[in-house]
Amino acid sequence: MYQKFLHYAGEYRKKTYASIAVMLIGVAMSVIPYWFVWQFIDPLLSGNPMSPSGIIGRIAAIAVCLVLYAVLYVKGLSLSHEAAYHTLKNLRISLQERMEKQPLGTIAQKGVGTVKKMFIDDIESIELLLAHALPEGIANIAVPVFVFIAMFFADWKLALLSLCSLPLGMIAMMAMYKSGMSKMGDYYASAQKMNNTIVEYINGMEVVKVFNRDGESYHRFEHDVKSYRDFTLAWYKVCWPWMALYNSILPCVALFTLPVGAYLVLKGHSSLTDLVLVLCMSFGIGAPLLRSLSFMSTLPQVNFKIESLEKMLEAPPLVQTEEPFTGKNHDITFENVRFAYQKDEVLHGVNLHIKEGSMTALVGESGSGKSTLAKLLVHFYDVTGGSIKIGGQDIRDMSLEALNNEISYVAQEQFLFNTSLLENIRTGRLLATDEEVLEAAQKAQCGEFLSRLEKGIYTPAGDGGKQLSGGERQRISLARAISKNAPIVVLDEATAFMDPENEEKMNEAIAEVIKDKTVIVIAHRLHSIQNADQICVLSDGNLEDCGTHEELLARCSGYQKLWQAAEGSARWKISAQKGGDEK
Repeated sequence: MYQKFLHYAGEYRKKTYASIAVMLIGVAMSVIPYWFVWQFIDPLLSGNPMSPSGIIGRIAAIAVCLVLYAVLYVKGLSLSHEAAYHTLKNLRISLQERMEKQPLGTIAQKGVGTVKKMFIDDIESIELLLAHALPEGIANIAVPVFVFIAMFFADWKLALLSLCSLPLGMIAMMAMYKSGMSKMGDYYASAQKMNNTIVEYINGMEVVKVFNRDGESYHRFEHDVKSYRDFTLAWYKVCWPWMALYNSILPCVALFTLPVGAYLVLKGHSSLTDLVLVLCMSFGIGAPLLRSLSFMSTLPQVNFKIESLEKMLEAPPLVQTEEPFTGKNHDITFENVRFAYQKDEVLHGVNLHIKEGSMTALVGESGSGKSTLAKLLVHFYDVTGGSIKIGGQDIRDMSLEALNNEISYVAQEQFLFNTSLLENIRTGRLLATDEEVLEAAQKAQCGEFLSRLEKGIYTPAGDGGKQLSGGERQRISLARAISKNAPIVVLDEATAFMDPENEEKMNEAIAEVIKDKTVIVIAHRLHSIQNADQICVLSDGNLEDCGTHEELLARCSGYQKLWQAAEGSARWKISAQKGGDEK
């Protein structure tokens, strides 16, 4: 049942075993005082009261037992928590290693929320099982079992009577679960709906305010919160009676032992001494028994939860080796490349050759496969069919680290870490000196906005780079690429945040990035790439044509449509500006 847990616990499984042992002794210490109580009562029943020294000695023994119970229970919890958190650490590291081997695109598809929930919320939920359910559940069930066995040695008839309350308590517990399950679906559905409504209410607050939809939005918010309250109360309403019943019956082991046992004593079938002993032992095991049963239902979840986490990262890892880059140059070749995200193929046998030191632009309508082709080159995914080669070497025949050393990838949306802009740029080349980072920032045209910041390049970027505008973040990402100085540069909509005021600066920054490099540019602004060495037109996952701007205008209907749309957009902007001036 616990193979997965033992695997991730590693050397700390010994501490889990130790915590169970210590808690076993601790729980036993909570039961032994009832045996000393019996030693008080038994002499009274026989007419030979215990001496004062004997009474004091047993009172002291009871006090020692209670102190030991508290100390050992806390020590057991300390050991179990230490083992649990090291197990969770090992589990997180193992999942992180699995994730690093996954295609980056697959991780991106899961979304930040899913990955965060997996690494934080889901793993933290296992802590309760490892630190409490496992050691406490085993210790609190083992001691009552030993006590019940001891009862059978004292008087098997009275021992059987002590067991009679357990089936009744279990029946009440099962009835509670059965009744609760009938309302569980509505309860969880209402909770999920309320959570979604709260997130939507907060995220959409700006739109709500702008369009005066406060009343409608708040009404839905209030309705879902009240629905959650009502479904929760309905769930508890059907569970409460059964919950109270089994909490009353299960710990009351003497429920049948006291009346029926007294009758057996009167009839001479059992002795009064044995009855008192069994009753004292019964009073001692009620609390541990109830605690153990509260954990029993969660114990089988340990393996299940760990396996569920592993399944979230069970996609085939990227095909790669530990070999370095050994290509003879930096020519890029796509040979009959096919790719499907799920079942539907999005690239259908693309063949393309890009010469070293040239600039190639990929154009096409949204969904044509431009960005997918670029992401396959940087090995975000493995191709479904065909191959991608750099200098004649298949990218699957080198390590991902070796491939990353050869390519700078500048995407439309670049993530900045919540550290200084200097360190964000240094991400491109960790060994770069401060002077080299500053030089890269100047080449990327970051000087203008850095001078406005109080701490300059040492200013923190904020969470996800929120301290900067989209265009400023883009220039920081270009500075990274300049610092990296890789021989191949992929610009995936790198000018997406370019505005008229910064257009010249962005173009100068890009010129620094692509100088003497093999460049692939993905852009919707055709005017910015009309001087490319070759322009490749993609349509519905197929390579429609390749050539220069003039060649494609002459022969490629797909490019002609794209150019006409670009020209129309430019004329519309000019007309709009003229109209504004005339006003």
